[in-house]
Amino acid sequence: MTVEEQYEIGFQHRCEGQYDLARQALNKVLDMAPGHVKARWQLALIAQFEGDFESSLEGLRAVVQDAPEDLDVRYDYAMTMMMLGMADDACQEFRTILVMDPGHEKARQQIAYCQ
Repeated sequence: MTVEEQYEIGFQHRCEGQYDLARQALNKVLDMAPGHVKARWQLALIAQFEGDFESSLEGLRAVVQDAPEDLDVRYDYAMTMMMLGMADDACQEFRTILVMDPGHEKARQQIAYCQ
């Protein structure tokens, strides 16, 4: 099985709310490819869905640092900060996304809450 096939299994489990199975599959991805951005991103989201916002925030922050060009991760990081009341930091992240991609629709919608 390839890394991407294993990732897709984990992603499907996550989408179905089967977080334990998703975590197992995504950790296998990281065994195969330790820096796999998408697997790390999904694991951070699972932490959030399970109510561990601190771990989620730290996980997303680490992925953004390692893959600053990944706007999907940046957006989820910003949304997590917004949910946690870190509005100034979230708004800065939305601005960064819009500098990188002025047409990013979701960031454009969220930036309206920043002004």
